[in-house]
Amino acid sequence: MIVDERMRTYINSLDMGNTPFLEKLEQEAISDRVPIIRKEMQSFLKVLLAILRPVRILEVGTAIGFSSLLMCEYGPENLELVTIENYEKRIPLAKENFKKAGRESQITLMEGDAGEILAGLSGSFDLIFMDAAKGQYIHWLPDVLRLMHPGSVLVSDNVLQEGEIIESHYIVERRNRTIYKRMREYLYELKHHPLLETSILPLGDGVTVSVKKEEIDHHEKT
Repeated sequence: MIVDERMRTYINSLDMGNTPFLEKLEQEAISDRVPIIRKEMQSFLKVLLAILRPVRILEVGTAIGFSSLLMCEYGPENLELVTIENYEKRIPLAKENFKKAGRESQITLMEGDAGEILAGLSGSFDLIFMDAAKGQYIHWLPDVLRLMHPGSVLVSDNVLQEGEIIESHYIVERRNRTIYKRMREYLYELKHHPLLETSILPLGDGVTVSVKKEEIDHHEKT
């Protein structure tokens, strides 16, 4: 835990919730132990959507479609969302939820390996939301950057690993060390990449918000 539990509970107690459909879907996900974005992340995304008004969103990690539907519900009416999912058992559930919510025409669900799909995508997105295999974020970053235009925002969820990210490599359980190492590399890259301005926030289980900057042509004469 990276934020005091009492503080988190208090902040979440002020939340007005979502639409009835999303509330029901959230409760179903919790009872079925399907990981979805936390209350504080939901609130944060809603604020970002209100600020950015993105027309094209790319999401890496669909699960049962909760965050896809939340972004469609609280984003602009003309929003188009592309979401990627590799876990075969959850894909039919996501499709069913998109249909129930009447959002099928707005959402394109791409099935398969995110790395392969990202490499094949073209164009650009106003907002990219990363919420999938944490150990792969660093490998996906080059394609993610390619799919961003100046002013695009990249949001990466669950980056602080319940606070484990600040522990010594030797304290981290052996099975978690690869993800630990790659996430530390990813955070370093986000903070030091010349094309990104990034803030790391202790929200939920840690989130980064990165904005792509204008590329400077060093060959241009001033």
